[in-house]
Amino acid sequence: MKSQKLKSIIEGMLFLAGEEGLNAKQISEVTDQPVQTVQIAIEELQADLKKARRGIQVVNIAGGYQLSTIRAHAEYYERLAYSPSRSSLSQAALETLSIVAYRQPITRIEIEEIRGVKSERAIYTLVNKDLIQETGRAEAIGRPILYGTTKSFLDYFGLGNIRELPDASAFENAEDLEGETQLLFERLEEQVHSEDIEALEELGEELTEIAEDMVSDQRSGAEERSTSDQTISTPSDSSKNTPLD
Repeated sequence: MKSQKLKSIIEGMLFLAGEEGLNAKQISEVTDQPVQTVQIAIEELQADLKKARRGIQVVNIAGGYQLSTIRAHAEYYERLAYSPSRSSLSQAALETLSIVAYRQPITRIEIEEIRGVKSERAIYTLVNKDLIQETGRAEAIGRPILYGTTKSFLDYFGLGNIRELPDASAFENAEDLEGETQLLFERLEEQVHSEDIEALEELGEELTEIAEDMVSDQRSGAEERSTSDQTISTPSDSSKNTPLD
């Protein structure tokens, strides 16, 4: 296999593997290339990405390889994560979040088996929004990461604890992802509606206070003018008793 093709394949494999990464032996088995050849290709790929000043790099972590962003661009990724235009949850993210919420702790592979599609991007989004987090490692081959919800998740949906999640026991199918997602979506709508009502109530109270202050000021002004008018129009006792020349 030509070197450029092997490097291209490795780059794609690392993208699909995501945070789990791959080691040289795994890549070797899939590509049917010697481990040494794979390692050389990875080193060349690392050099190519660096030379081209790409926004991604291949990093070696605990004996495995992962695709990663470069540290120099970290501030832009942080802006993206907290961008107001990305504050709402996509359907994919909401589905993934409902799976984690109702089945935690759970691995990425288990999430993807339930959804039937790759979920790495959705998981990445939820982690960045602090709605889910790593809670440990599963007792399975490769020790995959386990995910669970966070305190921010409870705050986001207005829940006191995880037991206050909408009850999904009414569904006949225990794997009813659509039903669970709808429950979570409705809960989110309720929370947003509740926050809107609270904001309107606070605004109403502020407007009422302003109106009361204005009325009070107007009354005070009217009383001052009335007192002033009476002082001007009412003759004093001394002027009444003074004889005309």
